[in-house]
Amino acid sequence: MTEPARKPGRLGVGIIGAGKVGAVLGSALRAAGHAVVGVSAVSDASLERAENLLPGVPVLDVPDVVERSELVLLAVPDDALEQLVSGLAATRTWQAGQIVAHTSGRFGTGVLAPANAMGVIGLALHPAMTFTGMSLDLSRLPDCTFAVTAPAAVLPIAQALVVEMGAEPIVLGEADRVIYHMALAHASNHLVTITAQSAELLKSIGVEDPSRLLGPLLRASLENALASGETALTGPVVRGDLGTVRAHTDALASVQSEDIRHAYRELAKATAARAAGRGTLKPDQARAILDILSGGNAGSS
Repeated sequence: MTEPARKPGRLGVGIIGAGKVGAVLGSALRAAGHAVVGVSAVSDASLERAENLLPGVPVLDVPDVVERSELVLLAVPDDALEQLVSGLAATRTWQAGQIVAHTSGRFGTGVLAPANAMGVIGLALHPAMTFTGMSLDLSRLPDCTFAVTAPAAVLPIAQALVVEMGAEPIVLGEADRVIYHMALAHASNHLVTITAQSAELLKSIGVEDPSRLLGPLLRASLENALASGETALTGPVVRGDLGTVRAHTDALASVQSEDIRHAYRELAKATAARAAGRGTLKPDQARAILDILSGGNAGSS
C-alpha cells in the first residue's frame, strides 16, 4: 500500500495509540488523501496493526508524533486520555493551530482543555462501531455513525473529517456524551454478555455449536427490534405466560453461574415492567410475573 498523493487542504496526521480504533481510522484518513506522518505503538499487537494498516508510517514516541502533526488523533483508553492531554500540555508539546481529536465516547471537548489553552482546535469524534483492528473495519465505516462534539466555529471541521472517512456524523452536546456512551455500551457490550450466557446454557445441555441456534434468532430479533421497537417483543413474559416464567425461574436453581441467574431475573423484570408500562401486560399479570421472578409463588396451582 502506497501513500496516496496528498491533495490541497490535506493534513499531516499523527496517531496516538495504534489500537483497534486508531489504526483503522488512521488508515481511513490516509485513504482520504491525508498523510499519516507518525504513529505511536508499544505492544506487539499494536505494532502489528500499525504495520498492516499503516505500512511505511514511522513508529515514534508520542511527543515526536505530536511535533510532526497538523491533526493529532488520540485513540487511547478513556481513563488514559485526561492524563495524556495534560501531560503533553505540561511539557509544552502541543502547538497552536493544531487540530486535536479524540475518539472517546465518554468525553466531549472539555477533556482537551489543557491543549485548548495552548491554542489547539479540539474535537471529539466517537465511532459507534465495534472494531476488530483489521482491514475489514474499513468496509464497515460507511454504515457507521460518529458522535461529533466541537465548538460551533469548528464543528464543520469535525463533520468533514468523519465524512472523509466514509461515515456519517451526528452532533452531540458536551453534557450528553456520558448517556450516549452508556446507551451504546448497554446495547453492544451487554448483547455480547447475554449471547455468551445463552451459549453457556446451551453447552451445559450438550449443544455442541450454540451459534447455529443463536445466530439466526439473534439477528432476526435485532432487526425486528430496530425496525419495530418494543412491539417486536415476543416470549413468555410479554405473553403473560406465568407457567413458563415459573418453569424458567425454577430451572435457574440448577444453573451454576450466578451471573446468569442474576441477569436472567433482572432482565425479565425489566421486560415485564416495560411491557406493563406499554399496556401489553395487564397490571395483575405484571405483578404476578414480578412476584415469580422475585422468588414468590404467584399464580401457582
